[in-house]
Amino acid sequence: MKIKVNGKDAILKQGFVSVAELLKINKVEQPDMVSVQLNGNFVKTADLAVTQVKEGDEIDFLYFMGGGRR
Repeated sequence: MKIKVNGKDAILKQGFVSVAELLKINKVEQPDMVSVQLNGNFVKTADLAVTQVKEGDEIDFLYFMGGGRR
């Protein structure tokens, strides 16, 4: 299955993959601190395990960084 992950082409050998499994496949550290967009729409954290990735999907892992001025 061909998809895009963070703007890069990727090929998955698995036929059915959830977004949660995709986080593991991509070795995302602290997945509870990552927001996921699937085809431009945010996936709720509660739905990561049940949302299936399909051929041609575009997935972005968004890491929010804290910071600011002192």
